[in-house]
Amino acid sequence: MILESVDLIQFKNHLHSKLAFSPQINCLLGRNGSGKTNVLDGIHYLSLTKSSLQSSDALSIQHDRDFFTLIGKFRVESNPLEIRCTLEQGKKKQIFQNGKAIDKVSDHVGKIPLVLIAPDDTQLIKGGSEGRRKFFDSLLAQLDHPSLEQLIRYHHFLKQRNALLKHFGETGRRDLTLLSAYDKEIIPLSHVIASRRAALVKEIAPLLQHYYEKLSMGREKVALQYETEALSENFPDYFLRLRQKDFVTKNSNAGIHKDDFEFQIDNHPLRKLGSQGQQKSFIIALKLAQFALFEKARGEKPLLLLDDIFDKLDEERIVMLMQLVSQGNFGQLFITDARPERSKEILNKLEIEIAYFYLENGEITKK
Repeated sequence: MILESVDLIQFKNHLHSKLAFSPQINCLLGRNGSGKTNVLDGIHYLSLTKSSLQSSDALSIQHDRDFFTLIGKFRVESNPLEIRCTLEQGKKKQIFQNGKAIDKVSDHVGKIPLVLIAPDDTQLIKGGSEGRRKFFDSLLAQLDHPSLEQLIRYHHFLKQRNALLKHFGETGRRDLTLLSAYDKEIIPLSHVIASRRAALVKEIAPLLQHYYEKLSMGREKVALQYETEALSENFPDYFLRLRQKDFVTKNSNAGIHKDDFEFQIDNHPLRKLGSQGQQKSFIIALKLAQFALFEKARGEKPLLLLDDIFDKLDEERIVMLMQLVSQGNFGQLFITDARPERSKEILNKLEIEIAYFYLENGEITKK
């Protein structure tokens, strides 16, 4: 998997930027606010059809403009593939593969596997369970399209059920037949999705430990635990027993939307006892494990995006990460940094082709 070039047209602070990439390492350099991360976000759009930074697509259209377009030219198993993503104000986002429109945006997910390591990734540890569920579900969606369809169905029925519970609360009238119809969809979907999440955790856990040992030089053991009620034999009864609570809260209190993933270090919760360095190493190891899963499933290396990570790691961990990179195991890389001299000092030690891009005032210079 190689991204040969990308065009960003009226995308965030890029009026029209075109970059031709190296098949190995691409380093985007410039001051904060120069548009480095926005280039990575454009690549993220071409892969996952959404921003890694904003929940609203409209926020990615350049100010005072009425559309954005992204064009990526890829090479997949030696075959050319052009992906175009276009959004006009007030209209539906469109994705094209080699000029052909994709009927459902979700059909594109998984076509261009991508792993992003970003500064705020430690929120996976520090933040609430929703962020952890989204991470693992996004991973599932890229690995297994049926799982993506099941997740879409689950959240559709959950949204409808919650709206019905709210309606019960507002009107004082309860349609238990309609509620049971939603329950008959949500209960089996919970079991299927929870089973797939559990299998994913079992598969990724040894890879996580492998990469964590590399980054920390074997100092600690890490683990990943999946917490769910949906795999217990009495889950259907448990789900129905919470109906009275659902009526009070006007919300669904059981299902896979209540699951969590616990990150551990030496059998203790990482969020409570892990140092900043240990938490950063855990996240990077988790993302590299994600990379390995994608490569195993697809038989080719996904794109690896490293956003401003030199600023977030100590020298020892940077050295270990770059040693991993220099072994040629991670394919095409895209790195951003606000300090050009630091990047050159780190990267020029690697015997790998490196393209440097300098961003300033909307202009991009390649050296």
